[in-house]
Amino acid sequence: LQQIVSNNDVDMIWGSFSSLLVTAGSAFAEQQGIPFLGVAFAYMAPHENNNYEWTYAPFPKSRDVAQGTKGLLNSLPEGDRPSNVGIWELNSGWGAEMSDLWEQVLSDEGYNVAFRGTYSNGTQDFSSLISQSQSADVEVVLGVPIPPDAITAMKQMKSSGYSPEHVQFVRGTDPDAWWSALGQDGAYASGVPGWVPGLTGGGNDEMHQRYYEKYDVEQGSILPVMVGASYNLAQVATKTVSVAGSTEADALRQALDSTEFETVIGTFTFDEFGMPTEGELVGPVGQWWEAHHHLVYPESDGEQAMDFKYPTPPWSER
Repeated sequence: LQQIVSNNDVDMIWGSFSSLLVTAGSAFAEQQGIPFLGVAFAYMAPHENNNYEWTYAPFPKSRDVAQGTKGLLNSLPEGDRPSNVGIWELNSGWGAEMSDLWEQVLSDEGYNVAFRGTYSNGTQDFSSLISQSQSADVEVVLGVPIPPDAITAMKQMKSSGYSPEHVQFVRGTDPDAWWSALGQDGAYASGVPGWVPGLTGGGNDEMHQRYYEKYDVEQGSILPVMVGASYNLAQVATKTVSVAGSTEADALRQALDSTEFETVIGTFTFDEFGMPTEGELVGPVGQWWEAHHHLVYPESDGEQAMDFKYPTPPWSER
């Protein structure tokens, strides 16, 4: 970033992906007084604790993810809903934040958090979490693993014969590497990647058409989830410059603080911390099916949306 800013006339910084990279970039932007837009950045604590003046996250935050999980489970008929939830807590700031919010939101809704256990990035052995979840009769497993750890965990669930009724690995299921590594064993799992094929309005049709033309792919092809998250960032930036009528830093910041944005992920304003105002965005849930994410919550008439496939069949029946 130092090199980019030194060698170019930079009015705004975009990026990156993952909270660790975004917070590193935002620290530079804050120091330089340059507006910064970051996606794939659900972690709320940096906004609340770092006195951000220039950092904005046009992306569902942890509280929106937790609400998306609740909405997904509540979309099931009342008699079919799970009782026991298990949280596999990543030993990190975001892991604790997301786990706390899941426990609070789901407990308030009447779900029983029957197990909560911790692990660290790079874990190669999930057998303890698996056995403890089995012992606690956990029906739904929630976590925020990095993709390699999520893939390892799913392989070990299969080898141990543990088949919860649903697995939601936020972040871990985002990339296409999930299906490349697991194939059909990755089906049924869900995530909340910010944008999911099946969302409509807010420029989604235009985004699809632009993608098909730019990359010369077949009409109707399903887009990777980060395409939507990134396009949404560019929509926010474009409207910000238009409202500001300038690329001067203070004018851009004032526009970000005062504008309502309608994008492919929804319609929202920014709160005083640079996060989407609470309650304005839903954390859209995508479920893996036939090699792609498909929107399963919220309900949508989009062609690439589908009904939530629940419960996940035992491994022997897939």
